[in-house]
Amino acid sequence: MPGEPSAPADTLRAFREQVFSEGILHEGDTIGTDDETLFFDLKASKKMIKDCQDWRRTVEGVGIDELYRRIDPFDYPEREAVFDCWPMWFHKTDKKGRPLNIHYFSGMNLPKLYKECTPEKHWQTVLVNCESLPREILPAASRKAGKPIGTVFVIVDLKGFGLSQFWQMKALARNSFQVSQDYFPETMGQLAIVNAPSTFTAIWAIIKPWLSKATAEKVDILGHNYKDVLLKLVDADALPTSLGGTCECPEYGGCHMSCPGPWLDGRVGWGPGNGKEPIYTSGSTDESQATTAASDGTPESVAKVNSDETG
Repeated sequence: MPGEPSAPADTLRAFREQVFSEGILHEGDTIGTDDETLFFDLKASKKMIKDCQDWRRTVEGVGIDELYRRIDPFDYPEREAVFDCWPMWFHKTDKKGRPLNIHYFSGMNLPKLYKECTPEKHWQTVLVNCESLPREILPAASRKAGKPIGTVFVIVDLKGFGLSQFWQMKALARNSFQVSQDYFPETMGQLAIVNAPSTFTAIWAIIKPWLSKATAEKVDILGHNYKDVLLKLVDADALPTSLGGTCECPEYGGCHMSCPGPWLDGRVGWGPGNGKEPIYTSGSTDESQATTAASDGTPESVAKVNSDETG
C-alpha cells in the first residue's frame, strides 16, 4: 500500500512477471498493478492477490469497477437514509494526514433503513464506500499531505450502543470486516473505540476473533475519557464537536452528510446530483483544484486524475 518500503527491484520485477504471465493481473486493472500493492502481496502470498482480483472481477455479479460506475459513494438516492440509520463517513484528516473514518453506532437502526433501502443495495453502498478509499480518498489525502498516505484513522463512537443493536448488525459487521481485511488489506492504520458501554466486554469477545492479529493490535479502547487522546491525534477543527473537537460543518448541514476533505476538492460525481458545481473543502491550491476539476465525474476520469497526481 502507499507508504510501504520499496521492494528490491529484481524481486519485484520477477514477481510482477509471474502474476501477469499467469493471468492473475492484467494491464488496465483498476487497482493492484502498482509497485506498492505488489510488494505488499509479495510478502503476503500470490494466492491472496489472485483471490482479491477474482473478487474484484466478480463481486455482486458485476465486479467492483461496474458497481462503482453504478453507485457514486458520495451521491446515491438512498444516501440520506443510510447515513441516518448506519452513520459512518469520512471527515477531514488527522495530524499525520490520514483520513478520518467516523462511525456512530448509537444511531444504527437497520429495520428502519430496510424500509427505504433494500439490504442488497445497502451492502453495495458498503462495498463502494470501501472501494472509494484506495480509489479516491487515500490519493486525495496524499496530495494534500505532499507524501504517500496509505492508511485511515477509524473512530467508532459507541455512546448509547447496546447488545440489541449489536445483534442487528452482527452479520453485516462481520462481512464488512472480512471484505476489508481480505480485499483492502493494511488500509486501517488505527482504530479508536470511544464511549464503550459496560456490555462492550461481551461484544469485543465476539468481534475480536473476526480480526487478524495485526488488525486487533491497532485497536485502542478509550472508554469515556477519550477527548484528550483524540486531540493529540487530530486537530480540533478537523474533529466533530460530538467527539471533543470544534468542527460542525454548518455550511454543509452538519459533518456527517458532507464528508468534508480533500477528496471533494473540485469533484463532480456521477450520481443523481451530477452537474452541480465542484466542491472545494480543504483550502487546496489553485493548481490542485484545476487538476482535480479536469475529471468529468466518471469513475474512470477520477481514477486517471488520481493516478496522474500521485505519480
